[in-house]
This record gives sequence, structure tokens and C-alpha cells, in this order.
Amino acid sequence: MSVPMVTPAQCRAARALLGWNQQELARQARVGIVTVHQFEAGLSEPRRATIEVIQRAFESAGVEFIDENGGGPGVRLRKRTGERSRK
Repeated sequence: MSVPMVTPAQCRAARALLGWNQQELARQARVGIVTVHQFEAGLSEPRRATIEVIQRAFESAGVEFIDENGGGPGVRLRKRTGERSRK
């Protein structure tokens, strides 16, 4: 099973969902702040391993990445166990 690659837009959106700034993402993923900034700005394409640690940091915090599936890639917060859906 291949790991879907996180896009710069998904990275920015995931940070927004969590209320993280770029510094917090860098800390959580244990990467440099410059790496985060350049990736989100589209100035560089990090190594696959770097994107994977960024994705794992988000997933550990409760973010789910949504595949392209015709509507474009996206992000959402994982539903907490025992959380009831609103009607």
C-alpha cells in the first residue's frame, strides 16, 4: 500500500485545523522550520521521508488526509471514539 503524498495546501489546512504555526509543525515533525516554510510555499520538494514524518505528526494529532477522489485532496479531523454525530 502506498502512502499518499501530502500537498502543500493539505499541509497548510492541517495546520489550520490544529491551530499550529509552522514552528509547531516543525517541532512536532522534528524537521527544520525552513523545510516547512519552503514546502508550504512550493519553493522546494522535500524528500519523501520528510513528507512522511510531517504526515505522521499530523496523523498523531488527529488529522486524516483525504485522497483526490474527484473533489480534490483534503484534510479533516478524525472522529473521536465515542463521539456522536450531530443531526
